Amino acid sequence: MPLASIPTPLLDFLAGGLLQAGFGALLIWFLVATQLTIFSVTLYLHRSMAHRAVDFHPLLAHFFRFWSWLTTSMITREWAAIHRKHHAKCETEEDPHSPQIKGIKTVFWRGVELYREARSDRESIEKYGKGCPDDWIERHLYTPHATLGPTLLLLIEFALFGFAGVAIWALQMAWIPFWAAGVVNGLGHWWGYRNFESADTSTNLTPWGVWIGGEELHNNHHAFPSSAKFALRRWEFDIGWAAIRVFEKLRLARVLRVAPALDVRPNIAMPDGETLRALLAIRFQAMTDYYRNVTLPALRDLRDRRDRLPRALRKGLADDGRWLDDAKRARLHAWLAERPKMATLAEHRQRLAQVLDDRSHDAQATLQRLQAWCAEAEASGIAALQAFSSRLKGYALAPARG
Repeated sequence: MPLASIPTPLLDFLAGGLLQAGFGALLIWFLVATQLTIFSVTLYLHRSMAHRAVDFHPLLAHFFRFWSWLTTSMITREWAAIHRKHHAKCETEEDPHSPQIKGIKTVFWRGVELYREARSDRESIEKYGKGCPDDWIERHLYTPHATLGPTLLLLIEFALFGFAGVAIWALQMAWIPFWAAGVVNGLGHWWGYRNFESADTSTNLTPWGVWIGGEELHNNHHAFPSSAKFALRRWEFDIGWAAIRVFEKLRLARVLRVAPALDVRPNIAMPDGETLRALLAIRFQAMTDYYRNVTLPALRDLRDRRDRLPRALRKGLADDGRWLDDAKRARLHAWLAERPKMATLAEHRQRLAQVLDDRSHDAQATLQRLQAWCAEAEASGIAALQAFSSRLKGYALAPARG
């Protein structure tokens, strides 16, 4: 049909929809809508449902659930289950999206395929998806008709904005798959800085978590998964936490858990029950302190250039070479074998990690092992190790601050 024969009102509708919005208005809508989607994922699906770190008022929680259905078609129970499994099996063959196992290119570019593959594992969804909504609307609309949400959104945006709305919808459909499945799950275990020597490869992509709702602070989250607040250093900012604090003021949210704060008591002769409670709660902080205050200074003291450890191997001293390939791990062990002091420090680090990773329920036995470790560290004759042990004995939990 020639354009000239199409009625002008119809052409206007196809071009700009009911609102006839300009570029500025379209951009504002796109940014607001995508940020709402990000908030629905990070605040509701992630912090509230997957980790039970915050509770939202039922009306706000349902808005988040509705919006995630409308804009992503993701089912709450499935998302929470897949994410919980990621934490439980992190960096193993069973991890749904580990770049260390599946490769960074696969996770970055094919994150959606990995998510769909994880959804098909119904046994894992049943195992890890407990505690998620199972009401009438979930059983009769959100779960069985998940794809209806984005279809409805397409119709709404076409009606409001015409063909420009279709373009906006297409970008919205790519938003979460790219930023969450690709950037956070991929780059968040591949590139960035680390505040904590956690037992995985998680990184903080930037200290200012704004664009992806605070999910940029991924290493902080892996160190303290059940914390509603991801920013853990003075210079860091988590926009998701800022939103939670606003909802708290409005009595629409109740924070259940945040990362514990560290206090150090002076003049503690031997580790006690308070020391052990603190260490078990913030064990990654303790291992980070060891690397920064014991291992790195010892490396800097190596004067002979022939003693210098290649940068590619240096981080292996923070995790016993867990993420090095076989050849590099062998080089690291050979390097340590020729340097008794560094080997002693590496051995003490490994033994401390074993004490803190102890999953037994015999707290007294664990405390005795910790006390023995401190006694041997202080008898080592290595000043940095002695100072670390002295400080470690005074560890205690302080009330967390918002």
